[in-house]
Amino acid sequence: MRRQVIAGNWKMNELIGEARELCAALVEAGVGRSAPEVLVFPPYTALCAAREALAGSGIGLGAQDLFWRPSGAYTGQVSAAMLKDAGCTYVIVGHSEARGRFGVPEEGFTEEVLAHFGESDRTVNLKAKAAIAGGLVPIVCCGELLSERRDGRADAVVRLQIERGLEGLTAEQVAGMILAYEPVWAIGTGEVCSSEEATRICGILRETTARQFGPRAAEAVRILYGGSVKPDNAAELLRQEQIDGALVGGASLKAADFAAIVRASPG
Repeated sequence: MRRQVIAGNWKMNELIGEARELCAALVEAGVGRSAPEVLVFPPYTALCAAREALAGSGIGLGAQDLFWRPSGAYTGQVSAAMLKDAGCTYVIVGHSEARGRFGVPEEGFTEEVLAHFGESDRTVNLKAKAAIAGGLVPIVCCGELLSERRDGRADAVVRLQIERGLEGLTAEQVAGMILAYEPVWAIGTGEVCSSEEATRICGILRETTARQFGPRAAEAVRILYGGSVKPDNAAELLRQEQIDGALVGGASLKAADFAAIVRASPG
């Protein structure tokens, strides 16, 4: 049976002192001693402080992104080795916001500005491989825009993102990683994909994995749902057959809310 994962993506939030306080509150709430595996993903600047605050708690630490080269003249980038050195064991790869795909249009985010984010299925693939080579477990994300869903292309979009994102990996590598379905239109919007639809799409991710890497890898890989997960909808989502946990955004910044989501997991 797959152990569930509750992962808190802090995004671009929390200064070092705030990160320490949030981690301390999570430790006090005892979420690291729960049935599901619990992970937090602070910004780079707070990773070391979070590592210290979480020591011995059972709560795992991850980063929100990485670069695929081990070192070199890549100003502003962070490698897998650097993340390991900071105490990380996990890393998020291909989050929709890194791809420049936002649920709520940002003021001033023109096509020219969105090109800054630049993530593609190819770079997701490079990063997933770099993470594994560097001893990190990647959480590879996929998800469709509202326009793609309205056009009836949701299934095709997530299939292609997973096929391209995992290309060239081995079945053993895929079995040990995590996938995350995050419908872009449900991120930060307050809209939630119905539990039935969420588990259906997560099932498509598992079918796609089985077709590429075989049934054993597909059965082993853990698949998370992300998109406005909150204490009041977590239990319904987390008891769905194909959903092995949650990638939590805004609610992970409030210790009480994140702890409630952890408690809602059947483990």
